[in-house]
Amino acid sequence: MPHLFSPIKIKNIEFKNRLVVSPMCEYSSEDGFASDWHLVHLGSRAIGGAALVIAEATAVSPEGRITEGDLGIYKDEHIVKLKQVTDFIHQHDSVAGIQLAHAGRKASHQIPWKGGAQIPSGQPGGWKTFAPSALPFTENEGPPAALDKAGIEKVKADFKQAALRAIAAGFKVIELHGAHGYLIHEFLSPLSNHRTDVYGGSFENRIRFLLEIVETVRTVWPEENPLFVRISASDWTEGGWTADDSVELAKILENKGVDLVDCSSGGNVANAKIPVKPGYQVEFAEKIKNETNMLTGAVGLITQAVQANNIITKGQADLVIMARELLRDPYFPLRAAHELGFDIKWPVQYERAKLH
Repeated sequence: MPHLFSPIKIKNIEFKNRLVVSPMCEYSSEDGFASDWHLVHLGSRAIGGAALVIAEATAVSPEGRITEGDLGIYKDEHIVKLKQVTDFIHQHDSVAGIQLAHAGRKASHQIPWKGGAQIPSGQPGGWKTFAPSALPFTENEGPPAALDKAGIEKVKADFKQAALRAIAAGFKVIELHGAHGYLIHEFLSPLSNHRTDVYGGSFENRIRFLLEIVETVRTVWPEENPLFVRISASDWTEGGWTADDSVELAKILENKGVDLVDCSSGGNVANAKIPVKPGYQVEFAEKIKNETNMLTGAVGLITQAVQANNIITKGQADLVIMARELLRDPYFPLRAAHELGFDIKWPVQYERAKLH
């Protein structure tokens, strides 16, 4: 059996292989509601053989959305359609996960295919943005409001309520979005966090916000279900968050009940010089895995079956978390198994088309 198709058990959840559908924003919601688009988009990738299907960055509050088209889990009415999605995923031998997110200073933007620019508060489709410090992402954007203590407590409470709704909606994995320049990442990085209170300055202070969110989610999230955290393992910018910081954070997260670190990078600095190439972020997953006891997920231009299998075979990561290739081909896991000489189970409806 190729290592890519070996099962792995995390907490009480068994994943049939190591291929995961990465959270990918669809910008296809109204007021945060999932739709038939999400059912088909996520459901087809469960049919396609992925072991875990993680729903896109799902806002824990209206102001935490990147755009007005973002998926949300900030009110109970969102649960019904999400439950339909998770039921379908589970009916097809996959596990449903959800990424809980707050966009911070990168909120209140146009949908990408409508231009993607930030919409100022007070203009149609725009709202007030929040961050650890009143520092805009780019010089063309207005400054966010720096969160005060009450604002921080609200965000923590929003994550807790979102976790409760995720349980009701049937999700078996939560991933906390601490990457790509969104709110949690903004607290982690000294480039975006200039606070002078207990949430800023030292490494210990800058990670406090994430740790408190982990702790409050853990008070309601079932002990038997996995909790992941996605991080940007490097800001790719001098003076920013580093891979060594990520190792130290992973050691602490392990003791806080986090089961896996999903290792992405960048997104917090508009002009970062990122050496993009196939598998360019795998080194971060490997470093954290080798220097801690934490499970890791590898992401970033992983597009080939042999490439993905090698990551698991070499012990560089425990999961391969794929995005764009699974947009191009929802059935990549079925095709990858064939390319690696492994006889994977196909949906009975598709057996006539099975590759031999």
